[in-house]
Amino acid sequence: MNTDKFYAEQIANEYSVKETTKVKQLKKLDAKAKNTANIFAYTFGIASALVLGTGMCLSMSVIGSGVWGFVGGIVVGVLGLIGCGINYPIYKKLRENGKKKYATDILRLAKEISEEE
Repeated sequence: MNTDKFYAEQIANEYSVKETTKVKQLKKLDAKAKNTANIFAYTFGIASALVLGTGMCLSMSVIGSGVWGFVGGIVVGVLGLIGCGINYPIYKKLRENGKKKYATDILRLAKEISEEE
C-alpha cells in the first residue's frame, strides 16, 4: 500500500470544491430551526441550576451565615427551582416558533428530494 498516494489524495480532498446537496441543505435548515431553542435551553438551564445551588449553599450556611443567609438562601433556591421548572415549556415554545419560521423552506426542499428519487 502506497501511503504517499493515500496522503496526497487526502490532502487533495481537503482543498477540492465541495458540492452542497439538497440533503445537506435540508439538514442545515433543520439545525437552524432548532439551534435557538437548544442554545437558550442549555444556557437558561445552567444558569437556573447555578442559582438553585447558590440558594442551597446559602441556606446550609456554606456561604453566608445567620438567619438572613438562611432566608435569602431559600428565596434564591426557589427562584432557581422556578427557572428550572419553566425552562422546558419555554424551550418547547421557542422550538415550535423556529419550526414555523423554516417550515415552508424545509417542506419545499423535502418535497424536491422525495420527487427526485
